[in-house]
Amino acid sequence: MTVTTVATLAALGAFHGLNPAMGWLFAVARGLQERSRLALLRALPPIAAGHLASVAIVAALVSATRSVTASSALAVVGGVVLVAFGLWRLLSERHFRWAGMRLSAAQLAAWSFLMSSAHGAGLMLLPVLVAEPVPGGHSGHLAAAPVGALSGLAAAGAHTVAMLGVALAVALLVYQVFGVGVLRRAWFNVDRLWAGVLVAAGLVTLIRA
Repeated sequence: MTVTTVATLAALGAFHGLNPAMGWLFAVARGLQERSRLALLRALPPIAAGHLASVAIVAALVSATRSVTASSALAVVGGVVLVAFGLWRLLSERHFRWAGMRLSAAQLAAWSFLMSSAHGAGLMLLPVLVAEPVPGGHSGHLAAAPVGALSGLAAAGAHTVAMLGVALAVALLVYQVFGVGVLRRAWFNVDRLWAGVLVAAGLVTLIRA
C-alpha cells in the first residue's frame, strides 16, 4: 500500500471513529452506567474487533478477486451499491436502536459487526481499494488472490487502528469533560452525514471507473 492509500484509509477510519453509531457513544454509556472509566476502556476493543471484521470481509474479497478486466466492473458495481445504499439511508425513516447495556465482550463485538455492516462501513473503502494496483500484474490475478486478500486485510487493519484511536479520544473527552449532556445540546444527524458521504464515495468510484 502507498502512503497515500494508508493516509486515506486512516482518514476514513477517523471518520468512522467520530461517528457515535460506530460505538464510542455505547462505550461512554457503559462507563457512565458503571461509574468507571475502565468499563469504558474495556468496551472499545470488542467494538473495534467487530468493526474490523465487518470491514475486513469486504476489503479482503475486493482485493482478492480483482483483475484488470474485473476491476472496472467491480468499480461500477461497487459505485452503484454505494450510491443506492447511501440514498436508502438518506430516505429511510428507520433508526438503529442501541442494544442493551449488559453485553459480554463477544456480544459487544457481534453488535459492532452488525452495526458497522448495516451502516456500510466496509463499502466506504471501495474507492480506495479499487484504485490500488492489481497484485501480480495483468495476467497473474488468480495466483495473486491470496496476496490480494492479505493486502485487503492490512487495509482493514490500518483503517480500524485509526478508527479505534479516534473513538477512544472522543469517548474519553465526552466521559471526562463534557458528559452525555453535550450530545443533547450540540447534536446533529450523523446518520444523514454518513449517508451523504456514502453517496459521494459511490459517485467518485463511478467516475474513476
